[in-house]
Amino acid sequence: MRNIIIILTMVLGFSVNAQEKKDKNAKYAVEVNGNCDMCKNRIEKAAYAVRGVKSANWDIESHQLSVILNEKKTSIEEVEKSVANAGHDTQDVKATDQEYSQLHGCCLYDRE
Repeated sequence: MRNIIIILTMVLGFSVNAQEKKDKNAKYAVEVNGNCDMCKNRIEKAAYAVRGVKSANWDIESHQLSVILNEKKTSIEEVEKSVANAGHDTQDVKATDQEYSQLHGCCLYDRE
């Protein structure tokens, strides 16, 4: 009987722990301006530089940055700030003119 209680306690402990891990990761899609593979590398590198980002993939055609992040460590706003600091406008955060002007010639996208 005592062994059964110990086993049940362990199983319940593992299931609660697994549920907590699921709850802290979140998926986001953010529009980010850019043009080419160099932009893709720069945008993804800027996203990964944010502590807590698990996955970052920018699609050249759709301009969508897909991000999976740990919400206990960061937010999508922090990711957008990092991408903007790399020179790329996001849907909510704009790069400064100085950051934008430092991009390679082929990476200079049309700014609204």
